[in-house]
Amino acid sequence: MRSLLGLCPLFLALLLGAAPALAGKRVALVLANSSYQYAPSLANPVNDGAVMAKTLKDAGFEIVESRHDLSALETRRVLRDFADATRDADIAVVYYAGHGIEVEGSNYLIPVDAKLERDTDVYDQGLSLDRVLVAVEPAKQLRLVILDACRDNPFGKTMKRTVVSRGIGRGLAQVEPNSPNTLIAYSAKAGFTAQDGDGANSPFTMALSKHLTTPGLDVRRAFGFVRDDVLKSTGNKQEPFVYGSLGGEDVPLVPVKVVAAAPVANPQAADIRRDYELALQVGNRPAWEAFLAQHPDGFYANLAKLQVEKIGAEQAHAAATETAKQAEAERDRLAALGAQKDAQARAAADAKAAEQAQLTAQKAKEQAQQQAAAAEQQRVNLAAAAPGAAPASTASPAGTSVASLTPTTTPVDLSRLVQTELGRVGCFSGQADGNWNTTSRRSLSQFNRYAGTRLDVKVASTDALDTVKSKPSRVCPLVYEHGFRADGDECRKIVCREGYAINDDNACEKQRIAKPATAGPATAKPATAKRDDGRERSARQRRQAGGAAGGYGAAAGIAAAASAGRASGGGQIFCNGGSCRPVNRGCHLEYRGGGGPGNDANAEVCN
Repeated sequence: MRSLLGLCPLFLALLLGAAPALAGKRVALVLANSSYQYAPSLANPVNDGAVMAKTLKDAGFEIVESRHDLSALETRRVLRDFADATRDADIAVVYYAGHGIEVEGSNYLIPVDAKLERDTDVYDQGLSLDRVLVAVEPAKQLRLVILDACRDNPFGKTMKRTVVSRGIGRGLAQVEPNSPNTLIAYSAKAGFTAQDGDGANSPFTMALSKHLTTPGLDVRRAFGFVRDDVLKSTGNKQEPFVYGSLGGEDVPLVPVKVVAAAPVANPQAADIRRDYELALQVGNRPAWEAFLAQHPDGFYANLAKLQVEKIGAEQAHAAATETAKQAEAERDRLAALGAQKDAQARAAADAKAAEQAQLTAQKAKEQAQQQAAAAEQQRVNLAAAAPGAAPASTASPAGTSVASLTPTTTPVDLSRLVQTELGRVGCFSGQADGNWNTTSRRSLSQFNRYAGTRLDVKVASTDALDTVKSKPSRVCPLVYEHGFRADGDECRKIVCREGYAINDDNACEKQRIAKPATAGPATAKPATAKRDDGRERSARQRRQAGGAAGGYGAAAGIAAAASAGRASGGGQIFCNGGSCRPVNRGCHLEYRGGGGPGNDANAEVCN
C-alpha cells in the first residue's frame, strides 16, 4: 500500500489548498447606533460594535469597516461603499446593533437622526433590511447579516398611525432570504424582544464573540452554541434565531490552518502510520508522548502535537471547571454562615474570576478540538486520495475523527473502548474489562433508546465506538440516592453545616432540640408532636410533585422529587431529560427496554 508520506509535496499542497475549510477573501461591516437624537440613548450598541469589530479583525478578515451613530444618509453611503468591497469577496458579514422595528411585515434599521412622527416616516427615514441584503449579495460563498436590534420600539407610543389597520409589530418580523447561501441572524426570534444585559455588552454579542470565529466551526453550529449561551444567560427568556439555509458543506468563518512538514520518502512510513493510528486509538497524553519520542519530526508528528494540545486544553478546562465549582461553593458557604461583608465580597469576586477563567478555558478547548478534528479529517482525505491507499480512519457523525482499528487490534480492546465511552455518557456503570456480556449489551441498548440510534448490541463494533464517542455529554438518565444531589453528570453527597440534618425532602433542615419534660398534673398526658396523616400527606406530596415536574431540566426535576419526600419513596431519585421522580419504598429501578421522549426505559420493580 502506498504510504501517505510518499506523496509529493506539490500534491499535498494542492489537496490542502482545496480543503473546504480554507475560505477566501472575507469582508465585514459593523454598524452600531447608540446616541439617538429623538429617542432615548442605548448604552450597549457602541460597545457591542467594538467587540464584534475586534473579534472579526482578530479572525483575519481582510476588511472590517466599523462605524457608529450614523445618520440615514451616512448609512446609505457606507452600505454602497461596502457593496463594492463584496464584489470579489467569498464571505461578507454585516453586523448591526441599535434600534430596529417592523412595519407591515418588513424590517427597518433606525438611524440616529430618525424622528418617525408618523408610521409612514419609516419608509423615508429608516433603512430597509432588503437594502442591507443588497450590500452583501455579491459575495460568492456566504452572505451573513447579524441583527442585535430586537428591542422595544421607542417610537411606538408617540408614532401617529396614518392607517388604523397598518401593523407595527413587536421586535422584528420573520424573514426568508431570497438569495442562496444567505443567513440572517436575530438576537431574539421574530416577534420577541432582546435584553441588553447587566454589563457593557448584550448577551447575544458576548456569545457571538465567543463562538462565531472558532476556527473550523461551521457557522450554523456556531449560532447553535450562541443560542444555547443566550438562553442560559437570560434564564430561557431570549432565544436567538437564524433564518435562511446553506448547502451540505461546512462553512466556517475562520479556516483551520494545518502546518505540515513537506513529506519525504520514508521506508518506515507504514510503521509510522500504524504507530500514529494506535496512539489515536488510545487517545491519552502518554500515548502521544510515546509516539513523539519515537517520531519527533514530520507530518505525523505535527498532527500528534495538535492532539497533545487538544488534551492539554481539555485538562485545563476540567481544572478550571473544578476551581469554579469550589469558588462558588465557598461563596455560598460564607453567605449561609453570614460572614462579614468583605469576606463575602472577596469570595464573590473569586467566584466570578473563576467563572471567567472557566469560560476562557472552554473556548480554548473548543478551538483545540476543532483544529485537531479538522487536521485529522484532512489526513484521512489525503490517505484516501493516494492511489491504492486504504482509509486510515473514519469521521464520527459529529465531525470528530476517531481512528479505525488496525487488524492487530483484538475484540477485547474494542469492547473495552466501547465500555469506556458508554460509561462516559452515563449508560454503563461497570468496569471496562473488555468482556462484552449481558450488562454491556444492556448498556448499549439503553444508549440506543435514549440517543435514537440502532446500533447492533450483540457485539462491540467500530460504528458503536464512533457513535457513542460523538456524544459530548450524558445520554442516559441519572439515578441517585437520598442524601445526594445532582451536580452536572455526577451524584454528590449533601453535607449540612453544624446543627442541620437532611430531612425527608432531601434538604438541610435545622435540628430541633428536645425540651426537658416538666412535671404536671397526674391526669396530663405527655405532649406529642402533631403530624399530618400519612395518607393525606403522601397524596398532597404527590400532587405537589406532579405540579413541580412540569418544569424542564435537572433543577425542576429535583424540586419535584424533593416534594415527593422520602417518607413514601424507596430512597432513589430518577432523573431524565425532562424531570426527576422518587422511586417508591420497597421498589428499585430495572432496565426493561424502550426509552426516549415520554417513555422511560427504566421500570419500577416492587418486592
